Amino acid sequence: MNLVADSGSTKTDWRILYDAGVTKQVYTRGINPQYLNPDQIYPILEEGLLPELKGEQPQIIYYYGAGCSSADRNLRVEKALRKAFPESELHVDHDLLAAARAVCGNEPGIACILGTGSNSCLYDGNQVIDNVPSLGFLLGDEGSGACLGKILIKAYLYRELPAELAQALKQKYNLTKDSILDTVYNNSMPGTYLAAFTRFVLDNIEHPLMQEMVYQNFDGFFATQVSKYSGFTELPVNFVGSIAYHFSEGLHQVAEKYGARISTIIKSPGEGLVAFHRKMEQLA
Repeated sequence: MNLVADSGSTKTDWRILYDAGVTKQVYTRGINPQYLNPDQIYPILEEGLLPELKGEQPQIIYYYGAGCSSADRNLRVEKALRKAFPESELHVDHDLLAAARAVCGNEPGIACILGTGSNSCLYDGNQVIDNVPSLGFLLGDEGSGACLGKILIKAYLYRELPAELAQALKQKYNLTKDSILDTVYNNSMPGTYLAAFTRFVLDNIEHPLMQEMVYQNFDGFFATQVSKYSGFTELPVNFVGSIAYHFSEGLHQVAEKYGARISTIIKSPGEGLVAFHRKMEQLA
């Protein structure tokens, strides 16, 4: 039995891969070593995952996670996993590699994540070979839910929204200027806060201004990320994430502007990762 994990800051999607093609799915709280140390990570495993395994030790654990972008952060996850699974072989990698393997499999392509945050990479069919830095919430994250929420909230505070949209937004979220600024500048996860406003954009997507905001958001992503990869107009461009999935029409419009070819858009990488690792098991 092997274990495949796709972890974000909000939740972790665990896939238990048994023999004969049987797969069990388990969700736990999210894990991000940028914010959590091993002593904080282990209780998440102890409470949510270990009871589902009933004492079984996976032969191999493939863990892909947000925040796993350095040896130090990866070690935090490895320590918690080693405590929970002392006999398992561990592989801890960035969620960007998970996205690439989920949407590209063993074929070359460009893989992009558009969720709360954004990221992208050039993938050779096995490993990530180039990555334009996303720069995070303050300096970048174009194309993300956080960026789309920021576009909406700025328009609201600058009085650029039509009266009916402004009133609806204010009532839905009980907004004040002070509450917005306090949360953005004093909250530990402002990107998550801003990304929550994408639901309002989606609910009002028939309004031309909402469509314009979505287009602006994705245009920024193609300009700063996708277009920087050599051969981006020839390679398939693939997307993982709720923002890409729910606003796929706008994504296709922007891709057409840049002469890019979108191949795959999926909401989460789980099924693609299972397929990838099942194939690797067969080839081993």
